[in-house]
Amino acid sequence: MLNEPSGFSNILLSILLFPLQFQNEFLAFAWGAEDDLWIMVAKRLLILLPAAIIILGSWLTILCSISVIVRHNRQEYIVSLLMSWWDLGKSIISFWGGIIKFAFNLVMGLLGLLKVIILGIWSMIQEVLFMPFRMLKNVGQNVLSSDIPWVAVNLTLLWAVIEATIFTYVTTPLVMDTFSNITGESLSINIIRIPLFIFLFFVVLGSYAVLSTMVDVVKQKNVSAILGITVIEIIVLMVEVVFLYREFVDSLVPWLAQYSEGFELGVFWTLAISAFAWFGIRSLSWILFASHGTPTIMRVIQGKGLAIEKRKETNEKVSDISFDFMDRIKKDSAWIQNKGEEVLASFMLPPLQVIAAGLNFLTLLFIGKHLFDLPFNKFSDINKTSTIIAMYSHKEVTAKVQTRKA
Repeated sequence: MLNEPSGFSNILLSILLFPLQFQNEFLAFAWGAEDDLWIMVAKRLLILLPAAIIILGSWLTILCSISVIVRHNRQEYIVSLLMSWWDLGKSIISFWGGIIKFAFNLVMGLLGLLKVIILGIWSMIQEVLFMPFRMLKNVGQNVLSSDIPWVAVNLTLLWAVIEATIFTYVTTPLVMDTFSNITGESLSINIIRIPLFIFLFFVVLGSYAVLSTMVDVVKQKNVSAILGITVIEIIVLMVEVVFLYREFVDSLVPWLAQYSEGFELGVFWTLAISAFAWFGIRSLSWILFASHGTPTIMRVIQGKGLAIEKRKETNEKVSDISFDFMDRIKKDSAWIQNKGEEVLASFMLPPLQVIAAGLNFLTLLFIGKHLFDLPFNKFSDINKTSTIIAMYSHKEVTAKVQTRKA
């Protein structure tokens, strides 16, 4: 009946039902069922959605044209209907351009992600390689900025070990002869040296402890304590001079005898040189480090805690991981999040442009206004559903109030 050229009713139906003349062929062409695979995919990707919206817009245009009869602002309504087709055309162009933009953003995003992964692996390798050096640096900073004189403590212990080692080798023959005379048996040198070293180590530390105690009682001006510690210090001096430093001086006698004929060092000069050596070594080590390290060691041994004067507190935090590495992770995470949102927006905006154009035809038919302002430039241009409903509800109420006032 539609193909018959005569008759007013046929002409009217041809106008009112004109989408029937092309929609089947249009959809069949856009579906591309008989085409090659890549052509079919291209048609369904690029043409199918715009074709469907064009057909929907054609039917809605017919209904909107019929409703012009009962509209109040017919001229404004017709302009809005024409603008709907203009927006649909812009949306289709934006849809095709958006696909290209999405492909470009996806490729650039993948390349950027690959770059982030490579640089991240390289930074992690650098962190692992330089972590021991950074830990040593952190330990050094902790030692230098600590409230406890760790350098003095370590030097005091190290000096006690060195002095005990030297006197162990010097006094080992004397100790072996003494034990051999007592027991009547010859003992192994290794059996003698280990306990002798431990004994001499505590003797050296005890010597520094007595000296530290004497300094404290002198500061307190406690006469009785000064006299008692002085007696103890003299005994310590005699013990170390007679049993340790004397042996050390005796070991130097053959070297001195090489440069003088008939050289003999008596008991007095042997003890005097030994006392002088003791005084010099104790003075140098005490002034350099033992005066700060010995009190700390004594407090640890006595269980009194480390009551050391606190230095100025610093807000710097020391970490085994460099701050540059942490900043890189934060920046890369922020970049991945922003790039992901950009790629997702470029993927969703193109089809939403066309769908929004079709929805504008529907809202123009029912409420006489467009729902969306096209085209969408960014994802935030798409308002939430509740916001759109509240916005148009407010407009509708305002319009009714203005009508009643008029």
